[in-house]
Amino acid sequence: MLFPVVLFDLDGTVIDSGAIILASMRHAAKEVLGAEPPDELLMAAVGGPGLEAQMHALAPDRVQELVDVYRAHNEPLHTDLVCCAGIDGVLDRLKDEGRRLGIVTAKRRVTVDLAFNVVPLRHLFDTVVGGDETERHKPDPQPLLLAAKRLNVDPKDCAYVGDSPFDIRAAKAADMHAVAVTWGGIHDRGKLEAEEPDAIVDTAEELYGVL
Repeated sequence: MLFPVVLFDLDGTVIDSGAIILASMRHAAKEVLGAEPPDELLMAAVGGPGLEAQMHALAPDRVQELVDVYRAHNEPLHTDLVCCAGIDGVLDRLKDEGRRLGIVTAKRRVTVDLAFNVVPLRHLFDTVVGGDETERHKPDPQPLLLAAKRLNVDPKDCAYVGDSPFDIRAAKAADMHAVAVTWGGIHDRGKLEAEEPDAIVDTAEELYGVL
Protein backbone atom coordinates (compact mmCIF):
# COMPACT_ATOMS: atom_id res chain seq x y z
CA MET A 1 0.00 0.00 0.00
CA LEU A 2 1.18 3.54 -0.67
CA PHE A 3 -0.09 5.12 2.54
CA PRO A 4 -0.77 3.17 5.73
CA VAL A 5 -2.72 6.13 7.16
CA VAL A 6 -5.39 8.03 5.25
CA LEU A 7 -6.97 11.11 6.77
CA PHE A 8 -10.16 12.65 5.43
CA ASP A 9 -11.92 15.97 5.57
CA LEU A 10 -15.61 15.48 6.45
CA ASP A 11 -17.90 17.98 4.68
CA GLY A 12 -18.02 17.40 0.94
CA THR A 13 -15.53 14.55 1.19
CA VAL A 14 -17.16 11.88 3.35
CA ILE A 15 -20.62 13.39 3.95
CA ASP A 16 -22.66 15.11 1.25
CA SER A 17 -23.29 18.30 3.20
CA GLY A 18 -22.70 21.08 0.68
CA ALA A 19 -26.40 21.75 0.17
CA ILE A 20 -27.22 22.15 3.85
CA ILE A 21 -24.18 24.36 4.43
CA LEU A 22 -25.26 26.66 1.60
CA ALA A 23 -28.87 26.73 2.79
CA SER A 24 -27.78 27.71 6.29
CA MET A 25 -25.33 30.34 5.05
CA ARG A 26 -28.11 31.90 2.96
CA HIS A 27 -30.46 31.79 5.94
CA ALA A 28 -27.98 33.44 8.31
CA ALA A 29 -27.11 36.21 5.87
CA LYS A 30 -30.77 36.93 5.20
CA GLU A 31 -31.87 36.72 8.84
CA VAL A 32 -29.04 38.73 10.39
CA LEU A 33 -27.93 41.06 7.61
CA GLY A 34 -31.05 41.28 5.45
CA ALA A 35 -28.75 40.43 2.56
CA GLU A 36 -28.47 37.82 -0.17
CA PRO A 37 -24.76 37.58 -0.99
CA PRO A 38 -23.78 35.47 -4.02
CA ASP A 39 -23.31 31.77 -3.31
CA GLU A 40 -19.65 31.97 -4.31
CA LEU A 41 -19.02 34.46 -1.51
CA LEU A 42 -21.00 32.44 1.01
CA MET A 43 -19.06 29.27 0.26
CA ALA A 44 -15.59 30.70 -0.38
CA ALA A 45 -14.23 30.00 3.11
CA VAL A 46 -16.02 26.68 3.72
CA GLY A 47 -13.54 24.02 4.77
CA GLY A 48 -11.01 26.53 6.00
CA PRO A 49 -10.42 28.14 9.38
CA GLY A 50 -13.94 27.48 10.63
CA LEU A 51 -17.42 28.94 10.81
CA GLU A 52 -16.36 32.11 12.62
CA ALA A 53 -13.91 32.93 9.82
CA GLN A 54 -16.63 32.33 7.23
CA MET A 55 -18.93 34.78 9.00
CA HIS A 56 -16.17 37.33 9.53
CA ALA A 57 -15.91 37.57 5.75
CA LEU A 58 -19.60 38.54 5.62
CA ALA A 59 -19.80 40.98 8.54
CA PRO A 60 -16.87 41.37 10.96
CA ASP A 61 -19.07 43.08 13.55
CA ARG A 62 -21.86 40.46 13.49
CA VAL A 63 -19.88 37.23 13.64
CA GLN A 64 -21.38 35.63 16.74
CA GLU A 65 -24.94 36.47 15.73
CA LEU A 66 -24.36 34.97 12.29
CA VAL A 67 -22.80 31.85 13.82
CA ASP A 68 -25.70 31.36 16.24
CA VAL A 69 -28.35 31.73 13.54
CA TYR A 70 -26.41 29.45 11.19
CA ARG A 71 -26.10 26.68 13.77
CA ALA A 72 -29.76 26.88 14.80
CA HIS A 73 -30.71 26.38 11.15
CA ASN A 74 -28.00 23.91 10.18
CA GLU A 75 -27.95 21.36 12.97
CA PRO A 76 -31.53 20.08 12.46
CA LEU A 77 -30.75 19.57 8.76
CA HIS A 78 -28.21 16.89 9.64
CA THR A 79 -31.07 14.37 9.86
CA ASP A 80 -31.15 14.37 6.04
CA LEU A 81 -27.44 13.74 5.50
CA VAL A 82 -26.08 10.90 3.39
CA CYS A 83 -22.51 9.90 2.64
CA CYS A 84 -20.85 10.95 -0.59
CA ALA A 85 -21.44 8.48 -3.41
CA GLY A 86 -19.27 5.39 -3.09
CA ILE A 87 -17.13 6.64 -0.21
CA ASP A 88 -18.50 4.09 2.26
CA GLY A 89 -17.29 1.25 0.06
CA VAL A 90 -13.84 2.80 -0.31
CA LEU A 91 -13.54 3.28 3.45
CA ASP A 92 -14.50 -0.35 4.05
CA ARG A 93 -11.93 -1.49 1.51
CA LEU A 94 -9.16 0.60 3.05
CA LYS A 95 -9.94 -0.75 6.52
CA ASP A 96 -10.00 -4.32 5.24
CA GLU A 97 -6.46 -3.78 3.97
CA GLY A 98 -5.33 -2.77 7.44
CA ARG A 99 -5.08 0.95 6.83
CA ARG A 100 -5.68 3.36 9.69
CA LEU A 101 -8.18 6.11 8.94
CA GLY A 102 -8.93 9.48 10.48
CA ILE A 103 -11.14 12.54 10.14
CA VAL A 104 -9.74 16.07 10.31
CA THR A 105 -12.51 18.64 9.98
CA ALA A 106 -13.38 22.25 10.73
CA LYS A 107 -16.63 21.03 12.33
CA ARG A 108 -16.92 21.08 16.12
CA ARG A 109 -16.90 17.61 17.62
CA VAL A 110 -20.54 17.91 18.70
CA THR A 111 -21.53 18.58 15.07
CA VAL A 112 -19.36 15.72 13.86
CA ASP A 113 -21.32 13.48 16.22
CA LEU A 114 -24.59 14.76 14.75
CA ALA A 115 -23.38 13.74 11.30
CA PHE A 116 -22.20 10.29 12.36
CA ASN A 117 -25.46 9.63 14.20
CA VAL A 118 -27.13 9.77 10.79
CA VAL A 119 -24.33 8.47 8.55
CA PRO A 120 -22.97 5.50 10.58
CA LEU A 121 -19.31 5.53 9.56
CA ARG A 122 -17.67 6.59 12.84
CA HIS A 123 -16.49 3.05 13.61
CA LEU A 124 -14.20 3.13 10.58
CA PHE A 125 -12.05 5.98 11.89
CA ASP A 126 -9.23 5.55 14.39
CA THR A 127 -9.22 9.23 15.31
CA VAL A 128 -11.33 12.34 14.76
CA VAL A 129 -9.92 15.86 15.07
CA GLY A 130 -12.63 18.52 15.28
CA GLY A 131 -12.30 22.21 14.67
CA ASP A 132 -12.57 22.97 18.39
CA GLU A 133 -9.58 20.78 19.32
CA THR A 134 -6.72 22.91 17.99
CA GLU A 135 -5.69 26.52 18.38
CA ARG A 136 -4.94 26.90 14.67
CA HIS A 137 -7.02 25.62 11.78
CA LYS A 138 -6.69 24.65 8.14
CA PRO A 139 -4.87 25.73 6.04
CA ASP A 140 -2.48 25.60 9.01
CA PRO A 141 -1.18 22.02 9.39
CA GLN A 142 -1.81 21.82 13.15
CA PRO A 143 -5.04 19.75 12.96
CA LEU A 144 -3.48 17.25 10.54
CA LEU A 145 -0.35 16.96 12.64
CA LEU A 146 -2.47 16.32 15.74
CA ALA A 147 -4.14 13.41 13.95
CA ALA A 148 -0.75 11.97 13.00
CA LYS A 149 0.48 12.38 16.57
CA ARG A 150 -2.55 10.58 17.97
CA LEU A 151 -1.92 7.71 15.59
CA ASN A 152 1.83 7.75 16.35
CA VAL A 153 2.71 7.94 12.67
CA ASP A 154 5.13 10.02 10.59
CA PRO A 155 3.17 12.63 8.59
CA LYS A 156 5.03 11.49 5.48
CA ASP A 157 3.23 8.15 5.78
CA CYS A 158 -0.16 9.89 5.63
CA ALA A 159 -2.41 11.00 2.80
CA TYR A 160 -4.98 13.72 3.43
CA VAL A 161 -8.11 13.72 1.29
CA GLY A 162 -10.25 16.83 1.01
CA ASP A 163 -12.45 18.91 -1.24
CA SER A 164 -11.19 22.44 -0.55
CA PRO A 165 -8.10 24.52 -1.33
CA PHE A 166 -7.57 24.78 2.44
CA ASP A 167 -7.30 20.99 2.68
CA ILE A 168 -4.62 20.85 0.02
CA ARG A 169 -2.59 23.65 1.59
CA ALA A 170 -2.82 22.04 5.01
CA ALA A 171 -1.70 18.67 3.65
CA LYS A 172 1.31 20.18 1.93
CA ALA A 173 2.23 22.17 5.02
CA ALA A 174 2.03 18.98 7.10
CA ASP A 175 4.24 17.11 4.57
CA MET A 176 1.38 14.74 3.74
CA HIS A 177 0.26 13.46 0.34
CA ALA A 178 -2.45 15.89 -0.80
CA VAL A 179 -5.45 14.36 -2.57
CA ALA A 180 -8.24 16.62 -3.83
CA VAL A 181 -11.74 15.34 -4.60
CA THR A 182 -14.24 17.17 -6.79
CA TRP A 183 -17.52 15.55 -5.78
CA GLY A 184 -18.30 17.84 -2.83
CA GLY A 185 -19.72 20.61 -4.98
CA ILE A 186 -18.45 23.27 -2.57
CA HIS A 187 -15.29 24.31 -4.44
CA ASP A 188 -14.89 23.98 -8.19
CA ARG A 189 -12.21 21.90 -9.84
CA GLY A 190 -10.28 24.93 -11.07
CA LYS A 191 -9.66 26.16 -7.53
CA LEU A 192 -8.45 22.72 -6.51
CA GLU A 193 -6.14 22.37 -9.51
CA ALA A 194 -4.63 25.79 -8.76
CA GLU A 195 -3.33 24.39 -5.45
CA GLU A 196 -1.42 21.65 -7.32
CA PRO A 197 -2.45 18.64 -5.22
CA ASP A 198 -0.51 15.41 -5.59
CA ALA A 199 -3.66 13.86 -7.05
CA ILE A 200 -7.15 14.98 -7.99
CA VAL A 201 -10.05 12.58 -8.47
CA ASP A 202 -13.69 12.81 -9.50
CA THR A 203 -15.12 9.60 -8.04
CA ALA A 204 -14.63 7.53 -4.93
CA GLU A 205 -13.45 4.57 -6.99
CA GLU A 206 -10.69 6.71 -8.52
CA LEU A 207 -9.71 7.75 -5.02
CA TYR A 208 -8.79 4.22 -4.10
CA GLY A 209 -6.36 4.10 -7.01
CA VAL A 210 -4.23 6.98 -5.71
CA LEU A 211 -3.94 5.76 -2.13
